[in-house]
Amino acid sequence: MQLKKYTDYALRVLIFTGMKRDGELASIKEISEVYNISQHHLGKIVFELNKMELLETVRGRGGGIRLAKPANEINVGLVVRRLENDFNLLECFDKGTNHCVISPGCTLKHALNKALFAFFQVLDQYTIKDLVANEDELRELMGIK
Repeated sequence: MQLKKYTDYALRVLIFTGMKRDGELASIKEISEVYNISQHHLGKIVFELNKMELLETVRGRGGGIRLAKPANEINVGLVVRRLENDFNLLECFDKGTNHCVISPGCTLKHALNKALFAFFQVLDQYTIKDLVANEDELRELMGIK
């Protein structure tokens, strides 16, 4: 299983903004430069995270973005569920398109379904605050003060 780049980038935006202090704003430009991601692509992601009420945007001169709620209230598992739209790991996960002849007796789908459940159980234990607990190291790696 692989998460979409969109989800990866969205989590990176949340991590970056999660490191800002007391309402300090981030800009799409600085996030783009740190992660080497197109500003246009980040703009779409910021728009979506704003719609999800995870980011707040401030317009005008000196504007930018910041978390819309405390970092410890943004659950990683929930973010991934909302951004990803396909967790059909196998053809048989979608009854409408399943043509596998062994599907009725196959235990592989059950094993993978358990693995998917475990994947989200782990992600549900983390918040954005947990992902920035090593803030000093992250800032050094990002080249920011």
